[in-house]
Amino acid sequence: MATLKALRIRIGSVSSSEKITGAMKMISSAKVHKNEMELKRLLPFRKQVDSIMGHLLATGLEFRSPLISKRDVKQAAIVVFGSDDGLCGAYNINIFKYLLTRIRALREEHPNAHITIIPVGKKIKNAVKKLELPYLTVEEPLEGVDSKMLPGKVNEFTEGLRENFSNGTFDQVQTVYMRYVSMSKQLPQTETLFPVSPEVKGEGEKEKKDDNKFYLFEPDPDSIFNEVLPMFVLSTMQEITIENRSSEQAARVMAMQSANDNAKKLLEELQLEYNKLRQQAITTELLDILGGQTER
Repeated sequence: MATLKALRIRIGSVSSSEKITGAMKMISSAKVHKNEMELKRLLPFRKQVDSIMGHLLATGLEFRSPLISKRDVKQAAIVVFGSDDGLCGAYNINIFKYLLTRIRALREEHPNAHITIIPVGKKIKNAVKKLELPYLTVEEPLEGVDSKMLPGKVNEFTEGLRENFSNGTFDQVQTVYMRYVSMSKQLPQTETLFPVSPEVKGEGEKEKKDDNKFYLFEPDPDSIFNEVLPMFVLSTMQEITIENRSSEQAARVMAMQSANDNAKKLLEELQLEYNKLRQQAITTELLDILGGQTER
């Protein structure tokens, strides 16, 4: 009977775990949907900025901006996005592994570069702190900069990175994050934030020179370019943070689904074992009763 009691306790515990993981899965699913809606709201602004950039680039003019100036990379920064909370499967592990490949690639391209890692998220921050390389340092981000930061804080963080690039603190700034593809698929990705590459500005909207329409630019194309380019960078960073949050919650949905499935399987096995032991106990009691009657 002691075994039956222990099994009842374990079945109750597993049943509670199944309910908790089911609830967490529903919450994470709702958060994924919320982030998808944020991406849709950002899309019109992003498309408009891309369209303006496309029209400017289609003029064939040469533009001057400190944000597109390339220089020898002696000081590089990698902003790596992770999560502040756990229970999201191998999400942070995959980002960390991908970060290591990016560090190696950056060192191969620029052997003398010193790399500064700026982690966004407690989990990834704890992971990168363990890296001990002579050419690498880990820098604490601004207060309030985390995986859940609001758009205003994202803009403030991006402006800080832009200032560090403009004043020469960093010669290159990259981002490493998890791109959201679907609920079951998220891909680690890197994007160079500064200097802004001419190949990506206005991508998808850039017109061919032969098909370019006649536009009047006021005050002049270069001034407009220098006004729109920071907006392009800000919208890129906003998209990255939302994509990363979506990926985190999607990974958590899949992790909770896996935990829920395992709990159900374990619950079925425990229930079967419990029924077997209970049947054995009943059979033993019946045999004892029948044996007592026979002796009389």
